[in-house]
Amino acid sequence: MGDFAECLAPEEAKHYIDKVVAWRRDIHRHPELSQQEERTSALVTEVLTGLGLEVRSNVGGYGVVGLLRGKTGGRTVGLRADMDALPLKEETGLPYASESEGVMHACGHDTHTAMLLGTACALADRREKILGNVKFLFQPAEELNPIGGAPGMIAGGALEEPHVDALFALHVWPRFTTGTVAMKPGPQMGASDRLFLTVHGKSAHGSAPDQGIDAVMIASQVVSGLQSIVSRSVSPLDSAVVTIGTIKGGWRYNVIPDRVEMEGTVRTLREGTQALMPELITRTAKGIAESLGGSCEVKYVKGYPPMVNDPALFELAARAVRRAMGPDALVVAEQPELGAEDFAFFARERPSVMGWLGCRPKGARPEDTAVLHNTRFCPDEGCFPYGMSFLASCALGFLNSPAS
Repeated sequence: MGDFAECLAPEEAKHYIDKVVAWRRDIHRHPELSQQEERTSALVTEVLTGLGLEVRSNVGGYGVVGLLRGKTGGRTVGLRADMDALPLKEETGLPYASESEGVMHACGHDTHTAMLLGTACALADRREKILGNVKFLFQPAEELNPIGGAPGMIAGGALEEPHVDALFALHVWPRFTTGTVAMKPGPQMGASDRLFLTVHGKSAHGSAPDQGIDAVMIASQVVSGLQSIVSRSVSPLDSAVVTIGTIKGGWRYNVIPDRVEMEGTVRTLREGTQALMPELITRTAKGIAESLGGSCEVKYVKGYPPMVNDPALFELAARAVRRAMGPDALVVAEQPELGAEDFAFFARERPSVMGWLGCRPKGARPEDTAVLHNTRFCPDEGCFPYGMSFLASCALGFLNSPAS
């Protein structure tokens, strides 16, 4: 597939696969929640130090930054993986299943960390052929919406000394088969904001609604009214979702409650649309509640911004994938997803690209494959050489390309 100075083929990456699988299974067996990634961080630090990299620990929490200096000075490319797990009880039945009750790597961050460690091994073995520098960013707290772990690493100087010029990352994606990488230029994943609503009414007996102000009825109207924002205030050529996930109110079947609390999420694809949503939601919710004699408190918390792939860097990554893995490995995604990813904070600071790494075994049906954040999620370990190939080849492709 060509000189290693330009790409890393999956077959070459398999040289490190035993280590990568062992690291992944160890991390999977010992998952840690956001801001608790002490053990994982220590493992990463030990491996990177053993490779002779310059290592900084406790960057923005339990974040770790490893710097590999190539044979010459030049630009610096960053490769990022996340490390935290989710508060779910694992039901995979794997021999290396979680030993931490109620905590599971159900989003694949264990695989991301292991693949990036394998990529560090591969690049460290060829450092004399690398033009410039590679920074390996192991990030905590990706699941900690709306805060995330990326802002803390950015504030901690992860993108400086030396200055990072571009970033690449991947996420295992069970919708696509092992051996493929999917991505698209421009917005690829959505912004994720939090919404808290409290409707106030007046309590009364259930048989005498005229003597009260029914907070449940008002809340139901508010939920319906919020959907009109998407259908009538957001361009049909754009995307937005308003979902109310919890509704809490009332004490007894025959009592009209005076208070209902709701929580939800707002997803958008463009920062301009994201900026409009707080005012639109507040105006709609308050207006409906007041028209029915009640009131509504609205708390809107901005979270992760949209994850936008830099168009020029996307073209570079696409060439790297085709060169390293073959022309059929690249899937240009037809549409974005409204799931969120705090790599978006990095992408606002530097040109960036995230690839979705296919992890569904060949021959397995999508409907039989557990999705992300599922208690039975189990990505195909056969995707690991392809993930390492993607990360290393994008980094090398960038460092070997002429600076714009």
